[in-house]
Amino acid sequence: MKFIVNEEEKSFELIENGKSEVIPLYSNRAFEIMNKSWLKVGWNQKYTYTFSWMGRPMIQLPEDVIRLQEVIYQLKPDLIIETGVAHGGSLMFHASICKAGGWDCKIIGVDIEIRPHNRKAIESHELFPYIELIEGSSIAPEIVKQVHERAKNAKQVLVILDSCHSREHVCAELEAYADLVTTGSYIVATDGVMKDVADLSLGKPEWKLDNPYEAAQDFLKKHPEFKEEQPAWPFNESNGLKDNFTHWPGAWLKKVQ
Repeated sequence: MKFIVNEEEKSFELIENGKSEVIPLYSNRAFEIMNKSWLKVGWNQKYTYTFSWMGRPMIQLPEDVIRLQEVIYQLKPDLIIETGVAHGGSLMFHASICKAGGWDCKIIGVDIEIRPHNRKAIESHELFPYIELIEGSSIAPEIVKQVHERAKNAKQVLVILDSCHSREHVCAELEAYADLVTTGSYIVATDGVMKDVADLSLGKPEWKLDNPYEAAQDFLKKHPEFKEEQPAWPFNESNGLKDNFTHWPGAWLKKVQ
């Protein structure tokens, strides 16, 4: 696929499979096509590695962060479980939304290795009272058991999977934690964008099928109590836009029964 942007003529020429099509530059379709390319270029340039939240690096696409905020505020969970801690920015993000909203919430972060400098920074952070760290593989039986024990009295649970992104690992995580998700809430299999960046210099060819998106699709086939559903935007005065521009395609799995 190739496209030509002509700002002077306000046109957008799409060239695909030897055929050319000219559409208005300032249209939803042109915007969507350009964004797909922008997402790939930004991913390859490590754009998401340029942000932090309240002092801690947060490796996420800004739109995904805003959409997640919308969900957290609407659900007001009393327990958020996230696999994958890294620098702790996402944990601070979850905690800050709950603190600002004024409801009690526990944030559990699970990671196979929490590096000492990251642990020190997280534990010394002013939001750490909201957070509990569990070190170990997110799919190890003893770790899964610990998380389940912490979730016994939770009434509204949101789960975010952001650790190892192989299809096999995410499938195992989905099976391990889906039963904790409360009806109307979500388990989120992040970073399915891997399937779209497999051909880039920082990607790997095997990512085309070995990714969280495929894991989520595998899970849905076996679990009719969940459905893939992008959370509705609580505010939308655009000219007809309705889909997230995201690193998390197919990630939002909602428990419906």
